[in-house]
Amino acid sequence: MNNIPDELNGKKILVTGGAGFVGSHIVDRLSSQNDVIVLDNLFSGSPQNLAKSKDRIKFVKGDVLDKALLKDLVKDVEYIFHLAAHVGNIRSIKDPYFDMEVNIKGTLNLLEACRDSHIKRLVYAGSAACYGEAKYLPIDEDHPLYPESPYAVSKLAAEKYCFAYYKVHGIPIAVVRFFNIYGPRQDTSEYANAISIFLNKFKKGQPITIYGDGEQTRDFVFVGDVVNGNLLAAVQPAAVGGAFNISTGKATSINQLVDAIRKVSGSQGNITYLPARAGEIKHSRADIKKAKKVLGFQPQTSFKDGLSLTWKELS
Repeated sequence: MNNIPDELNGKKILVTGGAGFVGSHIVDRLSSQNDVIVLDNLFSGSPQNLAKSKDRIKFVKGDVLDKALLKDLVKDVEYIFHLAAHVGNIRSIKDPYFDMEVNIKGTLNLLEACRDSHIKRLVYAGSAACYGEAKYLPIDEDHPLYPESPYAVSKLAAEKYCFAYYKVHGIPIAVVRFFNIYGPRQDTSEYANAISIFLNKFKKGQPITIYGDGEQTRDFVFVGDVVNGNLLAAVQPAAVGGAFNISTGKATSINQLVDAIRKVSGSQGNITYLPARAGEIKHSRADIKKAKKVLGFQPQTSFKDGLSLTWKELS
């Protein structure tokens, strides 16, 4: 499903963090048939991510910490996709105060701005990091919440604020909890997803570092499927007040990931193993039955095809 639900045609839509990885893909999907406003301070986002949509959108360089700006942007908006965030476990450990400011206070600012608006839906981009180390697999939405890094704590706290504002003020909230997203335009720095880091290093012929024994598992989901999950959460009536895992329901070890990249790239790569890093979980795999039932969500991009698409974008 790469089309747009009928309910999201001809609407005024705000995408916070819209110049980022996931946000820009949402903008691309929506901008041809809607009045899309992108709010981004370009801390981690890039104007290049909006190259396909730049002539169809209104770009506002600004910050979710700017309460007056948010109030002005939100007043006539019908749908909001809130992706602006300080992302990553390592970044949050290095600067937990900034992480807290952006992820918690920024979300609270947006929710306060929505109190005086008439939005039809606010879709909050949550994170599977809120679950912490899995107590059981696959992880469903009722899994205990034990965040193990400042980033995970801030994303969970912001999510809880969303539900509180739904209960207290009736703001129509839906939360989508992303697992390990990958795809074109993803950051390739040390703070990025393993896939984007590894693909970039394979392309450049640089050595790969794996932290731990490589048997840790992740549920990797292609960015196009994540966009689908966001759009469905924005239009399904039963999504209001709910949280939904958005992923594939399949686990892939880091060692399996390396083998798959070797096939896609045609290179063996140079692999080094180092001790596991603090704050990173061992295993993760989503239970997506709720998203399938309530949202009608179905991941459509195979791991092989997703890797190939991402590799071609780098090549």
